[in-house]
Amino acid sequence: MVIHPRIPVISVTNAHLDLLSNDYAGLLQTQLTIIVLAQNGNAKAHSTFSDIKFNLSYQGQGIAVMIAEPFEVPKNSSKTLSYVVQSASIPLTPEQMEDVDQSWKRDVIGFDLKGSARTRWRVGPLGSVKFWCNLECRLKFRPSNGSYIRSRCTSESK
Repeated sequence: MVIHPRIPVISVTNAHLDLLSNDYAGLLQTQLTIIVLAQNGNAKAHSTFSDIKFNLSYQGQGIAVMIAEPFEVPKNSSKTLSYVVQSASIPLTPEQMEDVDQSWKRDVIGFDLKGSARTRWRVGPLGSVKFWCNLECRLKFRPSNGSYIRSRCTSESK
């Protein structure tokens, strides 16, 4: 008999664009709420998540680094991480200013989220099995009302 346990994953389950403001001087300010779910689909072992770090950016301009302390997720369970990310004033190039203006007109703006978490299962007397959950996705929002345009944003494990 071969057992194929489900590998732990991290996913963005919801988000909201709380603030998007740009001025004629080319400064962008934003605040986002991002909900990340750490999920352990393994029915036989608890999972530990550590070294959790996500980078949020707009067109290559860093907005924030989101981290979390290590935590455990019981068998067949999950844990929600809530981040409220507020940027300092981000200076934009003329091209980026034009892109923000177009985003307002199209009513769609995107931010890049990239990061990872280390996961580990304890496997009885055998020790542990370790994975990296890598997350890389584009979070899209409607600037008019801040709503999140849902798309798949789930980690790949290595």
